Amino acid sequence: MSKIPTFLFFFFSSTISISLSSHPLDPLSPAEFTSVQTAVRSHYSNHTSVAFHYIGLKEPPKSAVLSWLHHHTPSSAAPPRRAFIIARVNHTTTHELTVDLTQSTILSDQLYTGSGYPLFTFEEQIAANALPLGHAPFLESLRRRGLHGAEILCQTYGIGWFGEQGKGCSRIVRVMCNYLDGTVNLFMRPVEGIAVTVDLDRMEIVGYRDRGIVPVPKADGTDYRGSKQRPPFGPGVNAINVVQPNGPSFEIDGHRIRWDFHLGFDMRAGPIISTASIFDVDKQTFRRVLYRGFLSELFVPYMDLTEEWYYRTFFDAGEFGYGLCTSSLLPGADCPDNAVFMEAYFPDKDGNPQQLPNAFCIFERYAGDVMWRHTEAATPEVVSLCNCEFRWVFSEIFVLISFEFDFVGLFAFFFVVW
Repeated sequence: MSKIPTFLFFFFSSTISISLSSHPLDPLSPAEFTSVQTAVRSHYSNHTSVAFHYIGLKEPPKSAVLSWLHHHTPSSAAPPRRAFIIARVNHTTTHELTVDLTQSTILSDQLYTGSGYPLFTFEEQIAANALPLGHAPFLESLRRRGLHGAEILCQTYGIGWFGEQGKGCSRIVRVMCNYLDGTVNLFMRPVEGIAVTVDLDRMEIVGYRDRGIVPVPKADGTDYRGSKQRPPFGPGVNAINVVQPNGPSFEIDGHRIRWDFHLGFDMRAGPIISTASIFDVDKQTFRRVLYRGFLSELFVPYMDLTEEWYYRTFFDAGEFGYGLCTSSLLPGADCPDNAVFMEAYFPDKDGNPQQLPNAFCIFERYAGDVMWRHTEAATPEVVSLCNCEFRWVFSEIFVLISFEFDFVGLFAFFFVVW
């Protein structure tokens, strides 16, 4: 299933970018992730376990960024580069740290005492997903249902709070399982009636309940792959090629795009658009349109009363991370042939930088619409003018369990005639 949120930014004029090799809002580089890793591990050298749940740019004050953009010269000093970190220490405490990226030193370390959880890491989700297959009561439940463990795949789900007593600050999740056996569409074959509760810090099953056998849906007709479908699928569509003989009309310098805005990446928020501006022809200066824009959260409460569903209250960004779940884009499929791709980086639980190729694609698209048109028939010579609409597009795809979200940012030219 796919959900496609679309963000539209309508520009009335072209802009001019300033060529810069770096920007105060650039996401952390691989070297900076390593600097954070070194500083934090040195800081906690007496502790046995440090897990990095979040590492990202601690953005400078807005006033400092705008001042740097306005007064920059080749020798201008950028605002200090700092990182914000959420780390889990010894599987018991959550710490929020600030690191000076230039000096690789810890500026602050605060113990988090609230009730929230940090982002799940891939590593702990994988470990939790494997626990049921080593749990004797779960294997017995499979046997009673006539299911084979080799065809079972499990996923981790966050748990909402519904007034339960004694829940405390333990990082508790539920692990739910599905059955393959003849299909790759595993979410069409849930193993219902079983609830597995896992403590992520202890990495063990702390609760198990089998309320009764619920039939597993058949695999027939659930495979969505084209090779498994029965043609015909309707009228065929001939190929469409997009060609720009002179190349794209935008330029990319680091993370700055020549429509005059900055495109960043964060392991929680995913794509971040910053410092978007338009050029005011009359005043011969840039006008700020958007300082910072990103999708802050997507809350998905399922609100089904059954035991295996009622607790599913996803906070997609806060629990799983848009950036962490970004999928590499496929050239010619996810993006057209004239697209330009950008990579991204995020840390694993040990703080090691991981490369994500083709995290974004950027391209110009002919919208197929008339942007501006006018015919003047009253003059001695008939005047007929027409301008086609085109849009600048960036795209990123975020995959969470059974959902795929295509984040599409559109920058468009419009003419308004009164």
